Amino acid sequence: MNTDFIEALHEIETTKGISKDILIEAIEAALISSYKRNFNTAQNVRVDINRHTGVIRVYARKTVSEEVLDPRLEISLEAAREINGNFQLDDIVEIEVTPRDFGRIAAQTAKQVVTQRIREAERGLIYNAFIEKEEDIVTGIVQRQDTRSIYVDLGKVEAVLPLNELMPNEKFKHNDRIKAYITKVENTTKGPQIFLSRTHPGLLKRLFELEVPEIFDGVVEIRSVAREAGFRSKIAVHSRNSEVDPVGSCVGPKGMRVQTIVNELKGEKIDIVRWSESVEEYVANALSPSKVLEVNVFESEKMSRVIVPDYQLSLAIGIKGQNARLAAKLTGWKIDIKSETQAEQEYGRPKAITEEMHQDSVSID
Repeated sequence: MNTDFIEALHEIETTKGISKDILIEAIEAALISSYKRNFNTAQNVRVDINRHTGVIRVYARKTVSEEVLDPRLEISLEAAREINGNFQLDDIVEIEVTPRDFGRIAAQTAKQVVTQRIREAERGLIYNAFIEKEEDIVTGIVQRQDTRSIYVDLGKVEAVLPLNELMPNEKFKHNDRIKAYITKVENTTKGPQIFLSRTHPGLLKRLFELEVPEIFDGVVEIRSVAREAGFRSKIAVHSRNSEVDPVGSCVGPKGMRVQTIVNELKGEKIDIVRWSESVEEYVANALSPSKVLEVNVFESEKMSRVIVPDYQLSLAIGIKGQNARLAAKLTGWKIDIKSETQAEQEYGRPKAITEEMHQDSVSID
C-alpha cells in the first residue's frame, strides 16, 4: 500500500462520510487475523498502517519474562535489553515481523474491509432516512410477489408489503405504482427492512394530511380514525379556528378532496364527522349517515344508549353492524342502538334531540 491508498480512503471519507481513521483501524484489525491465518502463527501481533504514507508493518508483541516458556509470546530480559536497555520484567516488546509478500494479502484484506464498511454505512444511511418516515406514506414501484408478500422498490431499498396488509380484492402487478403506509422499520444484519400496509388507519390519516391543506397546516385536526379497509371508514375532525369548517375542509370543493382519497382506496366509503367534547353530540355525529333522536351516556360503563327513528335503525347499525362498530371504534364508547318503538316499549317515550347534533355529519361514497 502507498499514498494512493491513503488518498482513496480520504476520498471515501469525503463522499461516503466514513471516517478515514475508523477505516484504517478496521483494516488493521482485519490484517491481524489475515496474518495469523496465512502464516499459521499464534503470535500476539499488532499491525500498524502509517496514516501518511500507507506503509504497513507487522509487530510481534512479546512479554518480558524471567523464564521463557513460549518463545512466540515471551522474551527473556537479556534479549529484550539488547533491543532497548530500559526494558523491565513484564514490559511488552514489539519486534517487526512483516512478511516480504504481505502487501498482496494486505491489499486484498483492505478491499474487503472497505467494501464491507461502505455497505454498512450505506445501510445505516438508508435506515436513518426511513426510520424518520415510520408512520408516513411512501410511493414505490411493485417489483415482484410471492405467496406471502409484495416487494416494493422505494429507490434505495426494497420494502415488504405482506399480502394480509392489502385491501380485499386489491391486486397489483409488476411496475405498478403504489402508495403505502410504513408500519415498521427494522435494522437487521441484512440491512434495513421496511414493512408496508394498505389497511392501516394511519394510511387514511396521512392521505387526508396530503390532500387537505388545513390539516397539513394544523388548523384542522384529525382526532380519531376508525377503518375497515376496503369497505368503510370514519374520521373525526376538529377545527382550531371557529371560522374554518373542519368537515367542509376535508370534503373540499364539490367533494374533490375526499374523492381523491376514495379513489386511492379503491372506492372505500368515508364518513367525515365533526368531533365534539360532548360525548352525546360526538356519538350522534359518529353514527352518520343515520339520524339520531337521543343519546344517553353512562359514564361508569363508558357506554351510550342511542335512539334512532324506526326507519333509520338498519342504517344506524349498518350492514353486519358495520356502521355501529366503526362509530364505537371512532368514539371509544360502547353504543347500544334502539329504534324509537323499541325505546318506547323499554324506557318510555324518548325525548328528541335537536337537528344541530347531527347536521355536520357527512357521508361520502
